[in-house]
Amino acid sequence: MGENPRAAKVADRIREIIARRLERGIRDPRLGFVTITDVRVTGDLQHASVFYTVYGSEEERVDSAAALKAATGMLRTEVGKNLNLRLTPSLEFIADAIPENAAAIDALLREATERDNEARALAANAHYAGDEDPYVKPRELDEDDED
Repeated sequence: MGENPRAAKVADRIREIIARRLERGIRDPRLGFVTITDVRVTGDLQHASVFYTVYGSEEERVDSAAALKAATGMLRTEVGKNLNLRLTPSLEFIADAIPENAAAIDALLREATERDNEARALAANAHYAGDEDPYVKPRELDEDDED
C-alpha cells in the first residue's frame, strides 16, 4: 500500500518546525550540534518519530539525547502551535544510525579494495598449473591426412 500523503506532509512540516526551533536554541547546555534527518508520522497522525544525528563524541551524543528528551514537551508545544491539527502528535526522538552505517560501509569498501589489489598482485605473478588452454580442440586435418 502507498504511504499516506497527508502524513508525509505533516512529517515534513514537523521536521521543519523542530529544526527551526533547535536552530534558535534551547536553554539546555547539554544540547550539541543536532541535525534532524527524518520524521515519520503514523497514519492517524498521533505519533511522530523524529530521527536525529549529533556531530561529536559519544558523550556529546548521550548529553544531546538527554537534552532532547527533556525538551520533548516544549518541542511538542511548538509543533502544536504551528500545525493546524486537532491533536498534536506525541514526539519520540531516535538517534539515527546513518553516520555509523556510513563508516561501516566505508570500512567494508576499503577492505574490498585492499583484497582486490592483493588478488591483482597475485594474479600478475601467477602461472598456469598445466596448459594455458586445457580444453581439447578439434583436430585439424592436413592435406596428407586426407588419404
